[in-house]
Amino acid sequence: MRAGLPRDPAQWIALALALAALLADAWLLRRSPATARAGPAPPRPGAARSGRDPAPRSGAALGAAIAATLSVVAALLSAAYVAVYLRGGPRIIDATSYWLEARAMAAGYLAWPLDEPAASVLGRFLVRSDAMAGRGAAEVAVLFPPGYPALLALGFLAGAPLAVGPALAAALAIATYDLAARFAPEGPAPSGSAAPIRFVPLVAALFSALCAALRYHTADTMSHGLAALCFTVALASARRALDEARAAASTGAATGPLGPEVRAAALGGLAAGWLAATRPPSALALAATLPFVILPAIAPGSAAAGPREGDPPPRPSPRLARLAAAMAIGALPGLALLAAHQRAATGAFASSQAAYYAVSDGPPGCFRYGFGAGVGCLGEHGDFVRHNLAEGYGFLAAAGTTLRRLKLHLVDALNAEPLALLVLAGAVIAWRRPRSRALAIAPLLQVAAYAPFYFDGNYPGGGARFFADVLPVEHVLAAMAALALAERAATAAHAERGPARRRGALLPAALLPAALLAVALPLAGFAFRAGFDHAALRDREGGLPMFDPAAVARAGVSRGLVFVDTDHGFNLGFDPAPEDVAVLRYRGDAIDRMAWEARGRPPAYRYRFAIPDGGGLASVSITPLVFDAEPPGEARIEGESLWPPRDQRGAFALPEHAGGTCASGGRLLAVHAAGRGEAVVRVGLPAPWLRGARISPRVALSGDGAGEVRLLVDGALLHVWRVEPAAPSPPGAALACAELPPYPIPEDAVGIELALAREDAATAGETGQGETGALFALDALSVVGGNSVDR
Repeated sequence: MRAGLPRDPAQWIALALALAALLADAWLLRRSPATARAGPAPPRPGAARSGRDPAPRSGAALGAAIAATLSVVAALLSAAYVAVYLRGGPRIIDATSYWLEARAMAAGYLAWPLDEPAASVLGRFLVRSDAMAGRGAAEVAVLFPPGYPALLALGFLAGAPLAVGPALAAALAIATYDLAARFAPEGPAPSGSAAPIRFVPLVAALFSALCAALRYHTADTMSHGLAALCFTVALASARRALDEARAAASTGAATGPLGPEVRAAALGGLAAGWLAATRPPSALALAATLPFVILPAIAPGSAAAGPREGDPPPRPSPRLARLAAAMAIGALPGLALLAAHQRAATGAFASSQAAYYAVSDGPPGCFRYGFGAGVGCLGEHGDFVRHNLAEGYGFLAAAGTTLRRLKLHLVDALNAEPLALLVLAGAVIAWRRPRSRALAIAPLLQVAAYAPFYFDGNYPGGGARFFADVLPVEHVLAAMAALALAERAATAAHAERGPARRRGALLPAALLPAALLAVALPLAGFAFRAGFDHAALRDREGGLPMFDPAAVARAGVSRGLVFVDTDHGFNLGFDPAPEDVAVLRYRGDAIDRMAWEARGRPPAYRYRFAIPDGGGLASVSITPLVFDAEPPGEARIEGESLWPPRDQRGAFALPEHAGGTCASGGRLLAVHAAGRGEAVVRVGLPAPWLRGARISPRVALSGDGAGEVRLLVDGALLHVWRVEPAAPSPPGAALACAELPPYPIPEDAVGIELALAREDAATAGETGQGETGALFALDALSVVGGNSVDR
């Protein structure tokens, strides 16, 4: 946690605005005794003649206008965040993956065809569909659920994908206003219930606009902004549907099959279904929250509960059944999209994320929603798992993960940890009010929904992002607490001025000072606390997006291939339907030449994104990449270029650094055994270029590592290379590399794979994590002869 005096211009601007708001607040409070009046406002001319008080309607119109203004402010701040903190594009790996998925969907693909060489495309967070389904045509998809990419794809189609985030920011401010209006209404309180707290919707929308965490999540291409909007709209729409049903029941009016309550329920269902297609655990939290919305409406004595004392026994309400049916039908589009994506990504109605980690990480079953031994993937989250999950993911580990999230989440709602007390106070207030109780329980259920997931998911700027989906709820709670405190202060200040007044009706003259204080608090929080986190996000990993199309254009590249050497850069630049310039992964071996040949030998360039050793702003260079016109007599494919594997059984393979050893290029593909029995990893080879060639695997060993390299052609075992330990040596000793004898590939081969089998699986099974001190790895593959693309 970093805090202190502001350092960045944005922090100083926030501090200046906070001070201005406080000064204006002090000035208004000094004048308030002369200007504030207790009791009802005088009626407008003509109100008595008409018999109607226009104040509620004009007040609602004014509130809607202010909420619209705040939505514009939120959109402008998110747009500024794109320029100032993201510096023009998505930054973290998840955001760039959503970017790629949305671009593919805009081109009409849930999963797009995978051309050879597959290693030029496959990589982090990309799942190959035939690896799990056994289909003949290989396809590749991004592993994340499709709800948010489907929305972002509309931005691609409109030519402005980065405008989607600010549009979400505007919608969130309005949705937060509506949520507060539904759960903390300003109308007369029912008999025996707590008095309403006025102006909660406006202050909640204000908190939404000034929330730095939401500015990030509606600037970077992350799914949490849309998830928060879906969560908010679903809750507000469910409440609206019940209110409309209650109003219709009290008047006995027939609303028809598409009455306002049915339309509201269908909208709530649509939001809930889209939330399931965006962040499924958050949809579980929403589903658990909805009963707390419904039960108070059907409780005995409520307006929607049906017959009262002396009436016949109540029967199930047909209106509630109609609302439930409308919500279920509304949820279908989101659920259908999720099912279609899972089918396209895996070849079956299975989890795309589980399919990816099954062949790309380990130990087997490491990525799952639940508890137990073996939870935690060593490739994607290795340092975290080794530090926090040494004993598996049990109660203590889950409590630690949840507490770390909660600690970081304290800053998310209002930009500073102390201000989170307003959220807690608001939850206490909401819990005492049956209508608002769902708001108090929703954050707790969100926390519980993510407790079975082992990884923190926290990072500077994004905060505890798994809890960001309920930030609008927390803004309503904070607004309730802030205005309850302001109301008490206003009541005390005017207790001896004017006639007695009913508790629970904040004086209109006190609204502006309360609003100014509500402005000052989150602004000061950003200036002294949250701004440091967002500056850290801005400056991490070179401080720039890892691929910039404008830089390619400035370099004069108008057609050809651009090879990038980062996962982030590939996700930002690759297009499943390229036009003149295509972006591929740079492997630094024969894979690059194969990709160049497969695409007709166009001009080729290398995009270098260099981060200084001591940190600081990255430098970008684009230089020509020259391949010989004729293929070389011998080529080399690095072992790490063949990750992710096609399949893993009882083992897992990961690219690892081995600088200063015999490993080619200082990297290799290490095979880790993870259980008793057979431990095999299968990797695919670029068959079109290896037909008729002689291939020679090069392996790296240490300790008592041993195994086999099996050559599979069209699913049949063709040859086996036996690999014995180089020499007895203690664990951690230097690597020994061995070039295995060459073996020819048939001219008619269609599918070529290497199966890497370790033989020390029984020893590894004793540790549970495959850490034995021995190493068995594929370092590289030598290819002599073979075909060019022309042959």
